Amino acid sequence: MAATDSKEPDKTQDQPAPKENAKTSEEPTPREAALEHLMSERESPATLNAAIDEARKKGISEQTILEARFLYQVDHHDEEALAALLPDFLNQREKFKLTDSAIFGTKEDWLGVVEYVQAIDAIHKGDKQAFKNHITEAFWLSPNQAPFFAPHIERLRLDEAMQAMKIDFSTRLTPLAPDGDPLTLEKIIAEKKALLLHFWSPMSEECEASMQDFIATAASLSKHSIAVASLIADDSSTHEITEARKRVHTLGDKLQTLWLLDSKEFPLGKMLRVRTLPTMILISPDGKILFNGEPTDDEFWHALKKIDENIERPDAAEKKSE
Repeated sequence: MAATDSKEPDKTQDQPAPKENAKTSEEPTPREAALEHLMSERESPATLNAAIDEARKKGISEQTILEARFLYQVDHHDEEALAALLPDFLNQREKFKLTDSAIFGTKEDWLGVVEYVQAIDAIHKGDKQAFKNHITEAFWLSPNQAPFFAPHIERLRLDEAMQAMKIDFSTRLTPLAPDGDPLTLEKIIAEKKALLLHFWSPMSEECEASMQDFIATAASLSKHSIAVASLIADDSSTHEITEARKRVHTLGDKLQTLWLLDSKEFPLGKMLRVRTLPTMILISPDGKILFNGEPTDDEFWHALKKIDENIERPDAAEKKSE
């Protein structure tokens, strides 16, 4: 899978570039301390609201508070809550003051984010044309924030491609073990509620870091009649295949997953547009794609809940048993 990029994304691209603040050797004033707390609070909605109340008492502007609320939702990947901020952004749009901003270096950067929030609202309403118009304007106004805007376009295109796709269950996959017999997807998913494909590589640090979470997830899903198969790319080198076999061997023989090589004739990874690792693909018994994305995405677990409402994240289940 030559196009696969398993490097961890640059965290500085997850949100708009902050405006640099002047350095000072003095202790922060109560207002400065309240502002710093406001802009860095990420624990929960309750703690954010407490920080907002304190900020208002210290005279911090509603524009700055809106910026903090925006960053909070961005960091929590809550697009629905982000779209709910649209009336506040539209109300504040022409009132923007550069001197009040904690994160924007120009008015164009601010207006670009206003367009971005409108784009998020549009996509949640199913209005693709409005999304395209607003996200295009966001790029035009603030090209330096392109890494922040672009993933939403990629996500839309991926979702559209997945909606139009249907998996051919006659596809044959070769076991990672050198003496294993080929298996069809039809045999793997037989009498199961769904099939989860886990794309990984032994050369990926992200895959290694998430492996124990995946193993716990596979064990949990097997209890709910969901088949799990882990695939490495169709174009993997001999060295990569050898390393994958070593890694699986160290994990033991009681894992609730099949370890397979992707098909060279009909590579699922390319067909399903797998570009980063690890990636989870959830497939229904009739071949429809129910989820395609990162294992940490909340939508992955929402999709699983639709299959079986009793499915829980392994960590949630462990907390209940304590």
